[in-house]
Amino acid sequence: MKILFSPSETKSSLSSDLALSEDSFCCKDLYEKRMEVIDKYQDILNSKDINNLNKIFGLKDENKSFELAKIDIKTASTCRAIQRYTGVAYSYLDYENLTKKQKDFIDNSVIIFSNLFGPILAKDKLPIYRLKQGATLEGFKTEEFYKKNFSDELDSILKDEFIIDLRASFYEKFYKIPYPYITLKFIKNGKVVSHWAKAYRGVVLRQLAINNITSIENFRDMQIKNLAIEEIQEKDLKTEFIYNIII
Repeated sequence: MKILFSPSETKSSLSSDLALSEDSFCCKDLYEKRMEVIDKYQDILNSKDINNLNKIFGLKDENKSFELAKIDIKTASTCRAIQRYTGVAYSYLDYENLTKKQKDFIDNSVIIFSNLFGPILAKDKLPIYRLKQGATLEGFKTEEFYKKNFSDELDSILKDEFIIDLRASFYEKFYKIPYPYITLKFIKNGKVVSHWAKAYRGVVLRQLAINNITSIENFRDMQIKNLAIEEIQEKDLKTEFIYNIII
């Protein structure tokens, strides 16, 4: 079972583990490739060029940008990726209040597509950082780099797995799934919801862990509060579950 997930703009300040090393990430053979991106990012931080800093951080406040630029990504303390991200989906997942077995499911099943660090497991270690979705590192597009250099490894990891893709559409640029997979769509009053889709992705992820889902049959039968399957559409490799929000 593997679940593809998005990161979030907001981060916790938790610092419970050592600085980055090869042991911080899955795909250890590609550690140096990750470091190529980290070096480009750190060079911009070190430059103290306020225009570039504001662009990559997505900020207008110079003081906040200069404060973030003080971070040394390679030496900063880290924590699990699943605890670093604090956005809407992560809030509804409520990882801290899962059981150990459920946390283990999340830790080993969820692949998060960080726009800075690339594809990582939920249990991989990250320092605090900020990189606005879609921002380039002086023209360098991280999504293109990771797609080129990590797709073969991801193909190997996902082969023969039951796959659910809960990523926001932007993060599909990092990797195209070559195997059968499931996606979700949420509708209310006949309209597709956007902002609240983040919340329901978190809700669904939580239920996947609680129910230890490992197959499409288990998933189809899983009951989710306030959601009802409206339709299931199949096209090529993708099976899309369309949920009606019933509150």
